[in-house]
Amino acid sequence: MTPLHGLGGALTALVTPFAAGGTRLDERALGDLVAWHVAQGTEGLVVGGATGEGPTLTDPERDRALRVALEAARGRVPVIAATGSNCTRTAIAWTRAAAGAGAAAALAVTPYYNRPTQDGLVRHFAAIAAAGTLPLLLHAVPARAGIDLLPDTLARLAALPGIAGLVDAPGDLARLATVERAAGPGFLRYSGDDATAAAYTMMGGRGCVSVVANLVPGICAALQRAARAGDQRRARALQAGLMPLVAALSRETDPGPVKLALALLRPGFAPDLRLPLVRPRPETEAALAAALAEITATAASREDAACRAAG
Repeated sequence: MTPLHGLGGALTALVTPFAAGGTRLDERALGDLVAWHVAQGTEGLVVGGATGEGPTLTDPERDRALRVALEAARGRVPVIAATGSNCTRTAIAWTRAAAGAGAAAALAVTPYYNRPTQDGLVRHFAAIAAAGTLPLLLHAVPARAGIDLLPDTLARLAALPGIAGLVDAPGDLARLATVERAAGPGFLRYSGDDATAAAYTMMGGRGCVSVVANLVPGICAALQRAARAGDQRRARALQAGLMPLVAALSRETDPGPVKLALALLRPGFAPDLRLPLVRPRPETEAALAAALAEITATAASREDAACRAAG
């Protein structure tokens, strides 16, 4: 099992492009997105998660989306497969398939809807780790799953072979120290919350699995570089510049807003979703357009200032 100690920084929770009104994968659009992310400095990609509409993908589509992403990445950045399910047998099968495709790691969310006890969570993740050959990252996102990983549970899981770390979505910075005390300094910790991405890394996290990075991967990569380097002023400025867009994306359920924003940003990209998700409301589209215009204007102003300073 390959260790993940080099994995960190700007990681994107990648959308899954659809064509024909959402009836099939748009493999070309997916490959183009991956190539763009690599060129922009993205340091890793998560495929098939909630932002990638994983719950609506068939097993063949899940496998194909991962393979297309891997082919487009060409080993330049790690590709992580979201293999979590509220059925342990399904999660094991998806994790094994991801290993066979060549994923760098698996990301498994806490089981939603059936919401097991903490003992059930330990047995669930232990079974996935034991059956697979990929490093396993746990994903705590209580707002979606309705259940969290408590510190004692993380301590038990961190001691198991194959469990490498945690993607923590609640955005509670106080949890960083709690997780480190419970699981130990070798347990990798990543933010799953764009609003606290800079602070999380500056306080000892390894990076952020980001939704907003679908739209501005270069800015997110620069933010993570600044945070890792301890350049608090630059990291804070980049984080502040992202906040209007982060707020606009949060107006409705992910990934509806981010897909619509991608269509505004990249001509030809189809914002198609699969039911039960539907196109965001007009007022959300207006907020997204305004936030994109603001961040584009800010980036252009910085480029002009840099050119004047250099000239």
